[in-house]
Amino acid sequence: MSSVLALLLAGPLQSWGASARFARRTTQHAPTKSGVIGLLAAAQGRQRADDLADLAALRFGVRVDQRGSRVRDYQTAKHFDTGKSMPVSERFYLADAVFVAAVEGDDALIDDLHRAVREPVYLPYLGRRSCPPARRIDLGVHRDRTIEQVLAEEEWHAAEWYQRGRRHQQPVALDTFVDAAPGDSRTDSVRDLPLSFDPLHRRYALRGVRPDTVEIPNPRARRTAPPDHDPTTALVGD
Repeated sequence: MSSVLALLLAGPLQSWGASARFARRTTQHAPTKSGVIGLLAAAQGRQRADDLADLAALRFGVRVDQRGSRVRDYQTAKHFDTGKSMPVSERFYLADAVFVAAVEGDDALIDDLHRAVREPVYLPYLGRRSCPPARRIDLGVHRDRTIEQVLAEEEWHAAEWYQRGRRHQQPVALDTFVDAAPGDSRTDSVRDLPLSFDPLHRRYALRGVRPDTVEIPNPRARRTAPPDHDPTTALVGD
């Protein structure tokens, strides 16, 4: 039997890098599989050189509840021993973003990950250590459900002010990105499947991702229907 663990990823800043080039550290527009697997491995207390095969084999999916905005930061540093200035680094983040991520797999492993998320050995962060979560991560375990079903049924977790926006009607369409099934031709390729987090030899493989959309009820959608009364009746005299 398989289950799905759903996670809420929301914070002032997030950064989900699938690649890095020298002093330039970019972020993807949604959480990467490597980033979320790293969060789960840390919650379990795994070390960076530990085997990740069981976690990498989990099906992974994410829903974009609130896109956020992309921001850039410049960082300077000095070598601890020599005091020599290091090259200025350019780092990118997502500000005020909200995502629902989910992993699907064997009941026993999902239950163990659920316990770890509720009582983590190492505190979780959203892509980088400088990006702590702003809300509780745990959204619970769903039995006998697929990732696609969970992402289509989980309530919308965007901030209230975002849900009240004029452009968000009833229902709202949200983007999803889920591990593609073998042979699925409607996929994109992303190099974010973690093979090893060992600092001496980090390795990532390509992963097929299927983009899609789901429609979720918006409890705070603005009313667009005309009123059910005629206000001009108040202007008619006796």
